[in-house]
Amino acid sequence: MLYLFLLCIERQMQFWEDVDDRLNDIEVVFSSKGLDIDRIREFAKSAQGILPAPVGKLPGHQPSEENVEGLTTKPFWDVASDPIMFPWAEKLEANADIIAEEFQAKLDREAKLFTGDSAWQNKVMGAGWSAFRLQRLGVWNVENCKEFPKTYELLKSLNIPIAVRGVCFARQASNSGVQPHSDGRNFILTSHLGLKIPEGCWIKVGEEESTWEEGKLTTLDTSFEHSTGNPTDSERHVLIIDFWHPGLTEAERAGLEATYDLRNEFETGQIPFRKPRSRVVGADAPKKGLFSGLFGG
Repeated sequence: MLYLFLLCIERQMQFWEDVDDRLNDIEVVFSSKGLDIDRIREFAKSAQGILPAPVGKLPGHQPSEENVEGLTTKPFWDVASDPIMFPWAEKLEANADIIAEEFQAKLDREAKLFTGDSAWQNKVMGAGWSAFRLQRLGVWNVENCKEFPKTYELLKSLNIPIAVRGVCFARQASNSGVQPHSDGRNFILTSHLGLKIPEGCWIKVGEEESTWEEGKLTTLDTSFEHSTGNPTDSERHVLIIDFWHPGLTEAERAGLEATYDLRNEFETGQIPFRKPRSRVVGADAPKKGLFSGLFGG
């Protein structure tokens, strides 16, 4: 048991050393543009538990250790009315019928399209919520995207700054809901494009409550505690898109992308084990587990 524990600690140390190496490379590239990644260095310390856990800025705000300081915080964002900050949003709404029609046609052919996203996701989201993923961790699911070619081409053409968790169709079964929870990461915003919205469905973020509208985007900061309800006898369907917070610089986005890309490489066994460069394993070991905290979802 002690050997396995030490092996896990060494793997954690290897991960964060590799993160530091990648951030060094990114820093070199962007320093010539006058951009720094100081906040991403702090993010890495926070994710390891070296810094104190962040404190919520508003009622219901529950950021996790995966936190970037200094970003604008609010429960809901009106992205379609801000073409400067979100140039893709208005265009997505204007072409929402393409996605809705393709989605409905697929659903008509295959009623059992949706399955549970994962055991972890079911525990958090409840049995009534399920998803069909198009993209995750920067990788498009080729087979799934073949089922929705028009949607895929449209999303690609809009150059949406898609972040870690990616893109999925989501179903909320009738008479079900998602219990209050926070996703923790304050540097990701989430848009829901309404596809089929029965009257009476609701979403609460922090202390604010709203709903969805077919063909329109409802955008939230999921580092707030949020919950949903579908008290009707029909299913609710949305397209979910996670994207980088607009307050991040190009360099900071590159730093976060490099960190989560590396996470994916570690999780999928692409990175072979090596002894950490640090001489004393116990002295500088991360306080967070490799697959909890940063690797929690």
